[in-house]
Amino acid sequence: MSSRKKNDDGMQLSAAAPEAPSVNADREVRSVRKALYGGTGYDSTDEAPRIPAATVSTMPKSRKLADEFPDLPDNVEAGPSSDAKRLLDVAVSGLLISSLWPVFALAAALIKLESPGPVLIKQDRIGLNGRGFRFLKFRTMHHDRKGSDIAERLPTGDLTKRLLSPRGRPQHATAIGWTLRKTTVDELPQLLNVLKGDMSLVGPRPDMPEIVAAWPEKFRQRHKVKPGMTGLAQVNGRSDLTHYEKVRYDLQYVQRHPLSLDLSILMKTVKLVVSKEGAR
Repeated sequence: MSSRKKNDDGMQLSAAAPEAPSVNADREVRSVRKALYGGTGYDSTDEAPRIPAATVSTMPKSRKLADEFPDLPDNVEAGPSSDAKRLLDVAVSGLLISSLWPVFALAAALIKLESPGPVLIKQDRIGLNGRGFRFLKFRTMHHDRKGSDIAERLPTGDLTKRLLSPRGRPQHATAIGWTLRKTTVDELPQLLNVLKGDMSLVGPRPDMPEIVAAWPEKFRQRHKVKPGMTGLAQVNGRSDLTHYEKVRYDLQYVQRHPLSLDLSILMKTVKLVVSKEGAR
């Protein structure tokens, strides 16, 4: 009997156990970081040095991903975006920032009281047209411990089976940080990214350069629209999706993203956050 289930759109989601990271994953991370950052010694997902003129076209190609995924289109045409999309982004992000400031303040205080280190972290992520930008989050990891979970999240091996992130609490997550992750409060600072214009409320979630560098070329077509705080993939499985399933949803969104779809995704996101399903 198959253990796979279908989502609301009829697409099958993987219920298989996540594929284990490659034994060479840490070496791959170091290799990619050296190419991207010029040997700066960056060894943490908490604070990445600025990517020097980072674009997708200049990123190193992974030798591990030979599968071309013939069912994915080669030349995705980005559909038109509503003129009201940016107005919605500014209005909603501004309203949420002004109304949720007590949540921001409480989260900041708890993070500071629990462990040393900054309250906010700034990560390099890849956005529209493959350009890097500074991505904001509340810190959820111990700042004084070396290592990260990036090796477990690299898109290596069979991407139709490998989950976006392993299940369970990350090794270096703090108790408060794990709570912030499960409740998605750690993502709230990205409202500032939306207000600034680096992100939208809805769009493909932006990934770290190390992950983008390992993608097949077809996957990078998701950068043809502005990244978002939530997206079609997030409301159809979140972290329980495989890399392949996520990109399929992202490319669907790139091709067609009317404002009505954005509003539907936002409503589903509220329910998803309340249920905590797929959060980690």
